[in-house]
Amino acid sequence: MINDDIKNYAKQFEFEPVVEHLGKLKKANKFVVAGMGGSHLAANILIDWHPELDIIIWSNYGLPPIGDKGLKERLIILSSYSGNTEETIDAFNAAKAKKLSMAVVAARGKLIALAEKNKVPYVKLPDLHQQPRMATGLSLRGMLALMGEKHLLAESKLLAAQLQPGREELRGKDLARRVHGSVPVIYASGRNAAIAQNWKIKFNETGKIPAFWNVVPELNHNEMTGFDAKAKATPLSRNFHFIFLKDAGDDRRIIKRMNVLEKLYRDRGFKTEIVLMQGKSELAKIFTALALADWTAFHSAKMYGVEPEQVPMVEEFKKLIAR
Repeated sequence: MINDDIKNYAKQFEFEPVVEHLGKLKKANKFVVAGMGGSHLAANILIDWHPELDIIIWSNYGLPPIGDKGLKERLIILSSYSGNTEETIDAFNAAKAKKLSMAVVAARGKLIALAEKNKVPYVKLPDLHQQPRMATGLSLRGMLALMGEKHLLAESKLLAAQLQPGREELRGKDLARRVHGSVPVIYASGRNAAIAQNWKIKFNETGKIPAFWNVVPELNHNEMTGFDAKAKATPLSRNFHFIFLKDAGDDRRIIKRMNVLEKLYRDRGFKTEIVLMQGKSELAKIFTALALADWTAFHSAKMYGVEPEQVPMVEEFKKLIAR
């Protein structure tokens, strides 16, 4: 049950990743993480948490077009919770064909079998039979082990005690009630882009509703002008509900921009919410915000009368393209 997954989320940070075929793991400080959907969210969070990490996220077939020289200086990490993601398996085969340094993080499936057959280093995640978006903590720890980031691995383990997802349920339920009947639009600073994107994904996959996201200051130069509430265009925008993820650690100029934008929207009659990001550490702040997103999306699903865990349209799509 997805509500149990949310309540027990902190336990994911107790996971002690073991790198199989460790002797073949390339020591690197540059990486490509190839993964789709929930299987690359951990890499997005790593970039937000520590921007100095040199990570290219690739969500497509094949490998990023950075040239053979660029690829050879990076460790290619193939990430798929199910281990059966078509695009990620294709990336594995492309990396193998080019004889690149590579590693796998997955819970099961073809990728684990390929890694074992080809003696490729891999971390096998606990198979909790949940959706990839709900296994971000496991994926993050698996990636850190492959990257050799022992200090960050130790720091992330602290979340097992620091993170208390259950405390966010009432806030999430209340937010879901206020947003109900609207299309959520999540705004954050550039440094919290992955958090805003995660919120959007959780509304899509768990809540089964459309949702969108963007970042300040970029949206101040384009998107906000689409909500200037001119008479004939007003009906197009009245169904949006804006959620501002505010972080006291953001640049003061970004904080000012978000405050001004929220007031502009409110003055024009748009529905707005302010969510303050809080936590004992930067990583705790990130995952507490994500726990709130999980509960909001979960209760949104309940209010709309939809099943919150499964993603039937994704499965239908996979069957159709496999024909």
